[in-house]
Amino acid sequence: MTLLIEQAERPDDAYMPIWAPLLKFNQETVGDAQGLPFALIVRDGTSPEVLGGLWALSLWGSFYIGLVVTPEDARGQGLGSDMLARAEAEARARGCRQMWLDTYAFQARAFYERHGFSVFGQIDGPAPMFPRWFMQKALSLT
Repeated sequence: MTLLIEQAERPDDAYMPIWAPLLKFNQETVGDAQGLPFALIVRDGTSPEVLGGLWALSLWGSFYIGLVVTPEDARGQGLGSDMLARAEAEARARGCRQMWLDTYAFQARAFYERHGFSVFGQIDGPAPMFPRWFMQKALSLT
């Protein structure tokens, strides 16, 4: 067999075919490798337009928060805190032992620290994007 490596013309279309064999391997090795998504959306109540929200995925006892977006003109009103509280409640309900996320220097490290997250890893690079912090919050299941 001759194997070739080439750049995909449509990277988004390549994701699932690349992911499928890894998912199959993970399923066969440890089982239940799909993960269960969770999402909250923020809208103004008069329109179906999504203005922000939170997207997360629970997998193997961990709750990964991939996106947190609060509309800029609504910051400081508790929306982000409310979304994190709801995500934490969901993580606990799913039996997760920790929550984790990542954030860049120009984003919201201090916000996450106020909500009990701490840094467990860092990638350095050029300002103003970096450093990039990986943060976690341990959850007790009481």
